[in-house]
Amino acid sequence: MSHALQDPRPVRDRKSAAPASLTRGGLPRWSPAGIAVLSAVLGSGIGLVFDLHSKVQWGLIAAILFVAITYTASAIVENRRQAKDRVATSVVWVCFILAVIPLLSLLWTTISRGIGILDADFLGHSMNGVTSFEEGGGVYHALLGTIEQVGLATLIAAPVGLLTAVYLVEYGRGSLAKAVTFFVDVMTGIPSIVAGLFILTTWNLMLGFGPSGFAGAMALSILMMPVVVRSTEEMLKLVPNELREAALALGVPKWRMILKVVLPTAIGGISTGVMLAVARIAGETAPIMLLVFGSQLINGNPFEGAQSSLPLYIWEQYKVGSEASYDRAWAAALVLIAFVMILNLVARGIARWKAPKTGR
Repeated sequence: MSHALQDPRPVRDRKSAAPASLTRGGLPRWSPAGIAVLSAVLGSGIGLVFDLHSKVQWGLIAAILFVAITYTASAIVENRRQAKDRVATSVVWVCFILAVIPLLSLLWTTISRGIGILDADFLGHSMNGVTSFEEGGGVYHALLGTIEQVGLATLIAAPVGLLTAVYLVEYGRGSLAKAVTFFVDVMTGIPSIVAGLFILTTWNLMLGFGPSGFAGAMALSILMMPVVVRSTEEMLKLVPNELREAALALGVPKWRMILKVVLPTAIGGISTGVMLAVARIAGETAPIMLLVFGSQLINGNPFEGAQSSLPLYIWEQYKVGSEASYDRAWAAALVLIAFVMILNLVARGIARWKAPKTGR
């Protein structure tokens, strides 16, 4: 005889009693914050007791305690299912904090070390006539070189990468598309020094051109293209096929459908991908050392003569080893971070401006 026939309770009572373990009391809303504070205190105490000098060790101990205490408290007060859910949420938060802390530390160190000499004189003067051991000088020549080199690289790589992605998504079929995808994947992993050596061999040695910002821009464009292709390709794939079919059903040519429907729909992601590619090349030093050489003078012509750039300027100043050169290196690093951030803000503004308007 089954257990259901032996149980003298009514069927309604048995059904209501079954999920009783799922309806127990819950932790208060302030419990995550309270557990985080308790974990930080316990982690600091363990670090002091065991004489752990690294604050990173304290933080890792506190993170482990946070997850363990969260699971234990939730299992006691709520149930094991809710405890597992809270542990998963806690792990996500811990990983997020562990990823953000180095970034905030980097930003704080760069700002605190570089803000001291970052002023109009620093931005408006070059190192012409200033030795590296002396105070003074500025970053104008390097900032001008970075703007020109990154701008030229973007003008070369962005259209090529965009058109390649359009081909792969909208037209690419068969062996040619597979070959293009394969070589894009290969180019993604090319070291920057290899791109610089390629341009040095072809542009400088074989064709006889001298060092210039344009040579550096061509090497940077090689590094930028696969990032633009991959990011744009993924954004174009996210455009619903219904939009394409609706446009084609109205008799619109395919090229016009891509230009007027697909690209405007994905413009936000495309601009973000281009900015990621710009951030990828803005800090490259090896191709600039090989092809641009660096200069302490202001050279506004990227097609002739040696130029400088912010990454190369930072390396040159930090290599000197004096207190003044260290300050200039940190200030130039802060300028480079601000340069990338401004480009991202501009890209977001363009994406919002060009994005298709949605009505209610």
